[in-house]
Amino acid sequence: MRLGKTVKRLIVKDGRKVVLRTPKWEDLDDLLELINSLVDEGAEIVKNKKATREEEVTWLASVIARVEKGETSFVVAEVEGKVVASSDVSPRTGYESHVGTVGIVIKQGYRDLGIGTEIMQAQISFARKMGLKVLMLSAFASNKRAIHVYEKVGFVQNGRVPRKFFKDGKYVDEVIMTDLLE
Repeated sequence: MRLGKTVKRLIVKDGRKVVLRTPKWEDLDDLLELINSLVDEGAEIVKNKKATREEEVTWLASVIARVEKGETSFVVAEVEGKVVASSDVSPRTGYESHVGTVGIVIKQGYRDLGIGTEIMQAQISFARKMGLKVLMLSAFASNKRAIHVYEKVGFVQNGRVPRKFFKDGKYVDEVIMTDLLE
């Protein structure tokens, strides 16, 4: 897929214009700021240490290479020229090659506007085009907002890993969710 290709344009609940598109190299600083802002916030993501610019360059190079080869779907949400959210679908291999794993992050101040729902719907569509039959994800059980969005777009809870995460001195279960695409 072409880098920087617009997937969808929309206006969200607060009236701001959002562009969903594939990533491009110029997103590097925004993506680094996005992930590090989530770490600073203590967001319910697995990452708990800030990324360095060097790590982000390596990561983005890998993402762009896989997007160009059609091996993954990666979408960013851009508001007023800044990347405020990102999501990827990564197909598995071997006997799981019909399964994809989806992840999404949204910057504080841009949640509850409909961006997550729109990105997830776009990723489900991409997953179908990639020939995937099952999409799966995991979430912190305490992340009710995210779980609500996932259920809204068709995911169902299938399982739980007790005490998977240890955050802020407390154990938090992992919720496993899937969407059967056919």
